[in-house]
Amino acid sequence: MPRSTERLFVALALPDPVRSALVALTQSLPGVTWTPPAQLHLTVRFLGDVPVPQIEPLVARFATVRVEPFLLPVEGLGAFPPKRPPRVLWAGVGSGHPRLHQLRQRLDDTMLAAGLDVDLRTFHPHVTLALCPGATAATAQRWLHIHRAFTAPPFRVESFALFASELKTGGAVHTLRQNFLLEK
Repeated sequence: MPRSTERLFVALALPDPVRSALVALTQSLPGVTWTPPAQLHLTVRFLGDVPVPQIEPLVARFATVRVEPFLLPVEGLGAFPPKRPPRVLWAGVGSGHPRLHQLRQRLDDTMLAAGLDVDLRTFHPHVTLALCPGATAATAQRWLHIHRAFTAPPFRVESFALFASELKTGGAVHTLRQNFLLEK
């Protein structure tokens, strides 16, 4: 039976040097499950469960989103939530780039025009490095302290991508649906 919705998100793909720097952070930690290297991405907008009939019109709208390409740093690490037993360990983008926020706003405007709901929580761009179903706050804090000076090479953002996310027993599996250039 075909699904009536698809779980979608918009993200930036990471180049190999950034992916390698992030993978170098992994170590055996109790209660921590690291994201497989092929699944690493920088989340720009989580769309959630989108009705299948709305996906192709949304893809057509996303194809019109334009932002000038930009350089994005990858630096800083953190945990959600901070100072309590974490659910997620992440890498950030430092102070980021204004065009990243511009891209997020244009995606939100596009979603609203397509009749989709938009989560209005503060945008905290990040790469999810690990899920922490059994980690303690102390474990996360030690790891964050050890890697407090983390920085990866900045990368040029020239496109964004729409991914499908399927929740499976071993974790979410992300599949590229469509890549979009920032300018033509």
